[in-house]
Amino acid sequence: MTIFGGLESGAGAAGPPCGGNRCEASIIGESNYNESLDLEKNLLHKVGEAIGRFQMIRDGDRVAVALSGGKDSLTLLHALEMLAKRAPIQFSVCAFTIEQGKFLSPIQPLGAWLLDRGVAWTYYHDKSSFTLLQEQPGHGCDLCSRYRRRAVYEVASGLGANVIAFGHTADDFCESLLRNAMFTGRLSALPPVALSRDGQFRLIRPLVYVGEEITREFAAATGAPVIPCGCSQKTGTVRRSLRDLFAEIEKEHPHIRQTMLTAMGNLQPDRLLDPRYFNLEGNGDRSRELLPILTEL
Repeated sequence: MTIFGGLESGAGAAGPPCGGNRCEASIIGESNYNESLDLEKNLLHKVGEAIGRFQMIRDGDRVAVALSGGKDSLTLLHALEMLAKRAPIQFSVCAFTIEQGKFLSPIQPLGAWLLDRGVAWTYYHDKSSFTLLQEQPGHGCDLCSRYRRRAVYEVASGLGANVIAFGHTADDFCESLLRNAMFTGRLSALPPVALSRDGQFRLIRPLVYVGEEITREFAAATGAPVIPCGCSQKTGTVRRSLRDLFAEIEKEHPHIRQTMLTAMGNLQPDRLLDPRYFNLEGNGDRSRELLPILTEL
């Protein structure tokens, strides 16, 4: 598997990154350097595979990473920074955070950590979201997402970005598939790559093949300050119920997420109930080989 149309996803990972020195040892900790390097290689391989398969990043792109303060988006930022140094194409990476009044701890430690790493980071205090929080404190997730989407596009435009990267993981893709099937009556999940409605931005999710066990371990290894959001702590939600369901199933079927991700790329619509995809004339092309089941995340 190649990424960016040329660089092998494992290329450049045999030796220490950052021009041959051990700059990351100071970030991760010298005593655990080798283990952390293996973790990073695994992460970059999976992110590189996703970028290559879905053509997420192209020459000359400016990629803005949406930092939510959580472990997933912080891991994504690191992966894209490393790949930007190794890819055979030129692209730049910046980051931003939208403040909607729901962080459970101060954002300053995250800003200081990013500054120490030389990350171009923008912090945006969204006044409209704060007004919404005051006037409708019990508002739902859909309304909050709408306000956040508007702010994300506004900030990304100001940063001169044409690509916005989100930190949705393999877990999120699987949960989205089940949530839509069980609660909205649609067979759909998250798209790995899409365009904004007006076509201004390419929206990418490079962690599609990365499970949260990897982002959890990676964030802990780097010492990144994770800033929790109040929404992620809610109980009794559909998302929490689905996570508990996956945890229970994985006790006996540990590869269930890998199989579900493979299923999302091996569609057989004529085996479902949508008559638009029926082939009663027998002239359809069924020769396409199915994707192999993923063996690991």
